[in-house]
Amino acid sequence: MLEVRNLSKEYPMAGERLQVLSDITVTLNSGDSASITGPSGSGKSTFLFVLGALEPPTEGSVQLDGLNPYRMDERSLAAFRNEKIGFVFQDHHLLPQCTVLENVLVPTLAAPPNSACQDRALDLLDQVGLRPRIHHHPSELSGGEKQRAALARALVMNPHLVLCDEPTGNLDHDSAAMVTSLLLDLHRRQRNILIVVTHNPEVAEKFDWKYRLSEGRLRPAGSAP
Repeated sequence: MLEVRNLSKEYPMAGERLQVLSDITVTLNSGDSASITGPSGSGKSTFLFVLGALEPPTEGSVQLDGLNPYRMDERSLAAFRNEKIGFVFQDHHLLPQCTVLENVLVPTLAAPPNSACQDRALDLLDQVGLRPRIHHHPSELSGGEKQRAALARALVMNPHLVLCDEPTGNLDHDSAAMVTSLLLDLHRRQRNILIVVTHNPEVAEKFDWKYRLSEGRLRPAGSAP
């Protein structure tokens, strides 16, 4: 379960404070999927960074499976992020010097070496249709293939929370539809909590819960401002 309570985020700006997120409260359970839309600059990425234990809130709390990452020491926090949270970004962030398989295995490097990690990586690459490309480098992949590799990398640790920031933003319509379908299919199999930020209304409509972030406040999509 993901529990967000009265979350606010401010940044100091030239003697003033810029309010980015204001008093957000939301709860999502295992197996839930949610989309977040909203204008550029409304704080969507900041919200994901706070949920992903990358950016501490100014006020309020975030708990995943009863754990508050912002009360952890640095070592515990790093392990928490690696084991419980998967990230997918608009730009795939694949390592150019590594093969597809090596890229997917990157999150497993902090764990003791074992064959189960490679087996899981190969299984995920099968599921996203990239098994024949495991020895290729990112420069040899299409945009859609790179993002599918990024999906496999995000899921290789079987995280409880998957956060996607515009995962289809750089893709053409057909590739975007394929990546979205794969993302939701993998989510249903793993029963994780999936949150996707998107500007694409077709993508947003495919999720269980639909939210809009505007003027720092998170509301159900379609509700009055």
